[in-house]
Amino acid sequence: MTQNPVFRREKLPPGLYFVSTPIGSARDITLRALDVLASVDMIASEDTRTTRRLMELHGVPVDGRPMWPYHDHNGAAQRPRLMAALEEGRSVAYASDAGTPLVADPGYRLAREAAEAGHRVHCAPGPSAALAALTLAGLPSDRFLFAGFVPTAKGARRRFLDGLKTVQATIILFESPKRIAASLADMAAAFGAERQAALCRELTKKFEEVRRGSFAELLAGVAEGVKGEIVLVVEGYAPGVETAQDLDAQILAALEHSSVKDAVNELAQHTTVPKRALYQRALELREGKNTS
Repeated sequence: MTQNPVFRREKLPPGLYFVSTPIGSARDITLRALDVLASVDMIASEDTRTTRRLMELHGVPVDGRPMWPYHDHNGAAQRPRLMAALEEGRSVAYASDAGTPLVADPGYRLAREAAEAGHRVHCAPGPSAALAALTLAGLPSDRFLFAGFVPTAKGARRRFLDGLKTVQATIILFESPKRIAASLADMAAAFGAERQAALCRELTKKFEEVRRGSFAELLAGVAEGVKGEIVLVVEGYAPGVETAQDLDAQILAALEHSSVKDAVNELAQHTTVPKRALYQRALELREGKNTS
C-alpha cells in the first residue's frame, strides 16, 4: 500500500503566498507550508537550491514548475516577471532562505507591489529566529522591538545603538559572529555594561546555545570567539533605575550640544528623576562640581 504524502495538493486561488521555512531543524516546516509548496503554480525563493533541497527532504515534487531566484541583488529585475505571473492569474509562492519572509528578508518590495496591484497576499506562518530567541532569552516579552541587523561600520553602529538605548521594550538584533565582540563593546558603552541581554546562537540546531547575563559578562564570554548565526535579545530601558553615574553621563552628553534648560527638558522625557533635581545636577556638572 502506498503511503499518503504528508502534504496535501490542492488548487490554490491566484495570489502571492509567503512561506516560512526552518531556521535550522528541517522538521520545523509546517504542514501548511508543505501544502503551499506542493500546490502553487510557481515558486520564487531567496535561494532556489535551499528550497529545492527542503522540498526533496519532505517529498514535495517540483514537477517541472518554474523556480525563480529572488534576492537583494536581482529583485528589481525579477519583480516584473513575478507580477506578470500574478496578472495571469497564477499562484506564486515566495520562500525565505530561513525563517519568516520579510523579517530581514528581501520579500518586502514584492509584498508591497503585489498588494498595491490588488493581488491577494497570503502568509503560511512558521519559524522565526527573532521570536525563537525572544522565547529563550528570559527577558520581558510583552513588548519588543525587532531592530534588524546591527550596522557593520563602527560610526554607523554607534549612532544606531544610541537611537535604541532608551527604548522601553525588549530589543531583538541580528549580528555576525565576526562582529559580535565589537558590537557587545559598543552596546556596553551605549546602554551601560550592566544592562541584561541574551546571546542566542545556532537556534534549533545541534549546537544551540543561549548565554544570558550583562553586556560585561557576555563580552568576556566571546573573547575567544564564537561561531554560528547569532540573535541578541537586549533588556529594554527602565526609566528611573539608572545609577547616579549613568545619569551624570547623560547630563554631560546633553550639555555638549544644549543649554542647561534644553538639556534638562530633553532628559526629562527619558527619566523619572524630577526636573528640579535634574536642573540642579546639571548646574553642578556644568560648574565642574562632582557632588552627588
